[in-house]
Amino acid sequence: MRYMANAELDKMTKGDLSRPKLLSKKQRAFRSYLVAYSFIAPNFLGFAIFTLGPILFAFALAFMYWDGSNPIRFAGLDHFWHLFEDKVFKSAFWNTIIYTAFSVPLTLVCALGLAVLLNQKIFARDFFRTAMFFPYVASLVAVAVVWNMLFNPDMGPVNMILYTLGVDPKNLPGWAADRHWAMVTVILFGIWKSMGYYMVIYLAGLQGINAELYEAADLDGATSWQKFWYVTVPQLAPTTFFVSVMLTIQSFKVFDQIFMITQGGPGTSTLVLVYHIYNEAFISWDLGYSSMVALSLFFLVLTITIVQFRYTRED
Repeated sequence: MRYMANAELDKMTKGDLSRPKLLSKKQRAFRSYLVAYSFIAPNFLGFAIFTLGPILFAFALAFMYWDGSNPIRFAGLDHFWHLFEDKVFKSAFWNTIIYTAFSVPLTLVCALGLAVLLNQKIFARDFFRTAMFFPYVASLVAVAVVWNMLFNPDMGPVNMILYTLGVDPKNLPGWAADRHWAMVTVILFGIWKSMGYYMVIYLAGLQGINAELYEAADLDGATSWQKFWYVTVPQLAPTTFFVSVMLTIQSFKVFDQIFMITQGGPGTSTLVLVYHIYNEAFISWDLGYSSMVALSLFFLVLTITIVQFRYTRED
């Protein structure tokens, strides 16, 4: 009896203390993947609902007729062919190209120049850095109001200074009110507002350059211009590429400053593609055609970005 009791006790003990079954390698991998995907699932779900979904819907809508209330009808390539007949679209397209062609290089040069200057040990350097960056973070509405006051054709300080310098009152620029000067006004505003942000990016790039390169250039008797051209510029090539891509995308999708300063006028002199999309979608309620214009803008920016990447890779 005692022997049987001990045997039962050993059996129960072994059963209670038996080791759990180990998971297979595939099961452990699946569990780790499940945990990882559970962390990114909320962000991916939000991206799919609020970003990817609208993009796909807009792509499909480019081939449809829809005004937001009546049933959707298939349009085929009608909107695409209409692009070539739409004079307003052509004007907006070329205005966007002009804005980008001037805004990108001028902003890049101004940002680089400010970064090089404010990277030196000068008086009140931190103050000037903050002052240059302030327009980028300031309220666009407030900045646009101040800008319109400065460039007012009749009583603005800019025209008053030009008049003091001897410019004939009849030849004073009309700025935003003149179809010949409106684009210049918008470009100047864009440069002034954005150059502080890209200045900060260039400052980060400048501070990452090895100081020994400048010391070696000094030993070789290089001038300040030679050091800038043969040391600073090549070392900043990745930064310049990033800035140029970001500026190109920003310039092609410019809208807010056009809306606040000129609203596309006078006439269509400052009408750009994104503002044309806005007019077609929310003023005319031609959602299908506006989606086609947006699709053309997407492929235009994509093409230019690919060209920039390939050009940089070849260099």
